[in-house]
Amino acid sequence: MAEKKYLDIVSHYESCLERHGDTHRGVDWPKLEDAVTRYGVMLEVIRREAEGETVSVLDFGCGAAHLYEHMLATGVRGVAYAGLDLSEKFVGLARRKFPSNEFYCVDILDDASGVPRFDYVLMNGVFTEKRGLEFDEMLAYFERLLKEVWAKAERGLAFNVMSKHVDWEREDLFHLPFDTLAAFLTRELTRDFVFRNDYGLYEYTAYVYR
Repeated sequence: MAEKKYLDIVSHYESCLERHGDTHRGVDWPKLEDAVTRYGVMLEVIRREAEGETVSVLDFGCGAAHLYEHMLATGVRGVAYAGLDLSEKFVGLARRKFPSNEFYCVDILDDASGVPRFDYVLMNGVFTEKRGLEFDEMLAYFERLLKEVWAKAERGLAFNVMSKHVDWEREDLFHLPFDTLAAFLTRELTRDFVFRNDYGLYEYTAYVYR
């Protein structure tokens, strides 16, 4: 991955933002109601260790900080939010919208030293599209990035990928078999994980816990 083909994915999302603006289409989610469903599923990874405690969350691949907008709209409490994105355009937009929040613009595969640890890391849509990458290239990027992100998660992380159990697959999406993911998580991260395939979309979400 020396040539950073994964930056093509970033360029794709920036082109969506340019075409559609600060909307669900601007982060390439076709349907608003499905995007809202994903936000809820991502937040459900959180396990409270004490009543009323505040947990810290890093929205990794935050885009336009729509997850934080969802949190505000639905009255989510006890979550200290920060965002991270590779794209200067998205981070600039998020900072203008929410100047009191912390946002990081960094490629964690280059240098993760400036990113602190959080209780939970949420990666919504980071791995659903592979664009022009071959499956093996995307899998290598996915595994490398997850190992770096895992080091930043004190309690757990959540991410979604496209399911293999669909009527048909799109070449530009990352359809990852359950067994492939389970083998990687068990070998490299932890045996403590949950696969969510119960929310009606052609994808699934993994919750990974320490």
